[in-house]
Amino acid sequence: MKTTLIQAAVAGLIAAGASGSALAQDTKPAKEKCFGIAKAGQNDCGTASHSCAGKSKKNGAPDEWKYVAKGTCEKLGGKLKVEAAAPKK
Repeated sequence: MKTTLIQAAVAGLIAAGASGSALAQDTKPAKEKCFGIAKAGQNDCGTASHSCAGKSKKNGAPDEWKYVAKGTCEKLGGKLKVEAAAPKK
């Protein structure tokens, strides 16, 4: 009887942990890349000029991006796509 009680308690803890992590995954807000808003050293990923997060050299570089909540990028002054550089004459 004691073994059965312990097994039931362990099974209950495992089930509670599994359902809690499933709920946490379902509530994550959607994210999108937002170009041109990253501060120097605070970008989320690499670009053509470097290969790593946190390597941006200046604030608001048009090819640097950060993840933001979906639907907020343009409100923050950013763009959803990298703007093409003006052609050289």
